[in-house]
Amino acid sequence: MTAQLKPSPLSATVDFNADGVQHGFLRLPYSRDDAAWGSVMIPITVVKNGEGPTALLTGANHGDEYEGPIALFDLAHTLRAEEVIGRVIIIPAMNQPAFAAGNRTSPIDRGNMNRSFPGRPDGTVTEKIADYFQRVLLPMADVVLDFHSGGKTLDFLPFCAAHILPDKTQQDEAFRLVRAFGAPYSVKMLEIDAVGMYDSAAEEMGKILVTTELGGGGTASGRTAGIAIAGCRNVLIAAGIVKGEAVEQPTQWLDMPDADCFTFAEDAGLIRFCADLGDRVVRGQTIAMIYPTSRTGLAPVALKVQRGGLFTARHFPGLVKPGDCVAVIAEEITG
Repeated sequence: MTAQLKPSPLSATVDFNADGVQHGFLRLPYSRDDAAWGSVMIPITVVKNGEGPTALLTGANHGDEYEGPIALFDLAHTLRAEEVIGRVIIIPAMNQPAFAAGNRTSPIDRGNMNRSFPGRPDGTVTEKIADYFQRVLLPMADVVLDFHSGGKTLDFLPFCAAHILPDKTQQDEAFRLVRAFGAPYSVKMLEIDAVGMYDSAAEEMGKILVTTELGGGGTASGRTAGIAIAGCRNVLIAAGIVKGEAVEQPTQWLDMPDADCFTFAEDAGLIRFCADLGDRVVRGQTIAMIYPTSRTGLAPVALKVQRGGLFTARHFPGLVKPGDCVAVIAEEITG
């Protein structure tokens, strides 16, 4: 016999089936030193107007990535029920403990939300949150937009992305919404570490999943925040969930077809990049030099790219360790 999963310990202070605009919380009991009967409180907004599809919008899956939270706190403040056909669920800080700490992972359990699916109702705090998304929120959704950027350790050309999928109807609809988002770059995404991802959980349920990488360095610029805000509305309009006309923007399509797109450090040290984001590079070109820092007089180690293309992402900030992803090269293609 299959064991029955325990009910989720999270509860919502909003009614997902009620029309109108509701602001509330997902509450997870969490007993700790400073609050014996404490809770993790995850802000949520639900905007519903009659029957129609549901969009689930999430930011801060990683807590040091800020374009998504900016766009979603803004949307939660401005979206009106009369603009909606169906339902929009807005969660600006999916991994709220990580977001509050300004960390990629949760300070409570070191949990990486985007490697914790399907989660467990009796697991760590991060696993409990993932389980609620897996069993409660994702089943409600038709379209899922999960915002990412580079956080403290990567910097990206701003792009919207979806994955190559076995189901080509699902894949084509995802890429249609990527195009509608209107980021400067649009990517056919390859993941190098996909186990336990929120993306995979959504896609395996047949949901239309769109994601982003919109900058990095542990901050958000005026440009990247603007891209996130505009792109979020464009996706909702293109999905038929919010009324209006999407604002078309030019985009360059990129592909990450294999592991040769990624260059990793094998040595620790101080990194000097020999090209900038947006530059075109050729196979075998030195993308960066790593200077040993234990003493002076040592020669730097050259890192060469395995394929030519557009320099799309780089390590951030200036020191690297063995195993760090240093550079990502993507191919420019027609959409």
